[in-house]
Amino acid sequence: MPLEVRWPFPQRPGLPLRITSTVITGLVGSYSRFWTKYMNYLTVYNQDVLYELIEKRPEGTPLITLCNHQSCMDDPHLWGILKLRHLWNFNKMRWALAAADICFTKEAHSRFFSMGKCVPICRGDGVYQKGMDFILEKLNRGEWVHIFPEGKVNMTEEFIRLKWGIGRLIAECNLNPVILPLWHVGMNDVLPNEPPYIPRYRQRITILVGRPFTLKHLVESLKSENKTPTEMRKAVTDFVQEEFRSLKTQAEALHQRLQITGQ
Repeated sequence: MPLEVRWPFPQRPGLPLRITSTVITGLVGSYSRFWTKYMNYLTVYNQDVLYELIEKRPEGTPLITLCNHQSCMDDPHLWGILKLRHLWNFNKMRWALAAADICFTKEAHSRFFSMGKCVPICRGDGVYQKGMDFILEKLNRGEWVHIFPEGKVNMTEEFIRLKWGIGRLIAECNLNPVILPLWHVGMNDVLPNEPPYIPRYRQRITILVGRPFTLKHLVESLKSENKTPTEMRKAVTDFVQEEFRSLKTQAEALHQRLQITGQ
């Protein structure tokens, strides 16, 4: 499915664009912080791990965060857990993959979402498309990229096979990205997946930040064995999926305990 609008990112973004992008990510992030943290009951486990990676990871080290997708407002609501110093820093904030058929259908929408550091991904165009190339370039510059590896809002909440795009980004990155999985529960109570699509308040949200890891040795091993790109993507995605699956169980147990105790 081709992109319905012009490609939104100039080859050399100037200062006015960076300022505009900072304002948009800052304002939307500040709203998310207010709504998620103060209008709902938010509990975050291991958030300092995320803060450390945003602020203090070695220069030139890319960061890939990935989490489950419960609601169409997971991003930006998820980033309500960040500090204002993150939300208002263009260089620190994440790049995100966004569905082109939802966020990039009109030029005005395209401009807004691209200013929010969202990159269009066209469903059905596979792992080799312009948006994926753009994101890979950002990783090769040591920047932070966030991904919903399920590839869609998972309304059933059953564990589904991760898309191979995550495998391509890790396997083909010229650097050694740090991978940080997160799992959240309750976002679909804040914004249900049925009309009216109005954010709710006084809902319980649980976010579990997982263990950071790298796949340097796995990728090097696959390359030494002369695995094909397809084989490499599958092997990397399978590894990430197992880490992801274990986090789901832990987060749901923590959320259920909080609901019972009310703390």
